[in-house]
Amino acid sequence: MARLHDFVFDAARPSAVARFWAAALDGYAVAPYDDAELARLRALGFEGPEDDPTVLVEPVDGGGPRLWFQRVSEPAVGKNRVHPDVLAADVGAEAERLTGLGARVLTRHADHLVLADPEGNEFCLYPER
Repeated sequence: MARLHDFVFDAARPSAVARFWAAALDGYAVAPYDDAELARLRALGFEGPEDDPTVLVEPVDGGGPRLWFQRVSEPAVGKNRVHPDVLAADVGAEAERLTGLGARVLTRHADHLVLADPEGNEFCLYPER
C-alpha cells in the first residue's frame, strides 16, 4: 500500500510560503541549509536560501508528511483542489496568530474558518475535537 510522503505546493516565492507554514504548524521547521546545500544552490546560479526554487519544511520529530514548496512561473488560477485542514484549541486566537503571519480569513462558517496563506493557498481551521 502507498504511504503519504510529501505535500507539494506550487509557489511564486517558495521560501516565504515555506516560512509561513513552518511558523503556522506546531512541530515543523524549514530544513536547515548546510555548506554543501548552499554551494549546490550557488552552482545553480541561486544566491542563497531566499532564492531557492524548492524549499523543504519538515516535522522536527521526523513523523508526519513533509511539505515541499516549489517555484512555478504561472499564477494560481481558481480554488485549489486539495487543501490542508488544521486544528487549534482556540480558533479565534489561532486565526489572529495566523493572520499576523500573513494569512487572511476568507470565509467564516459555524464550525470552522477558511483562510488563505500569503500566496492564496486555501486551508481550513477547525477547533480541536
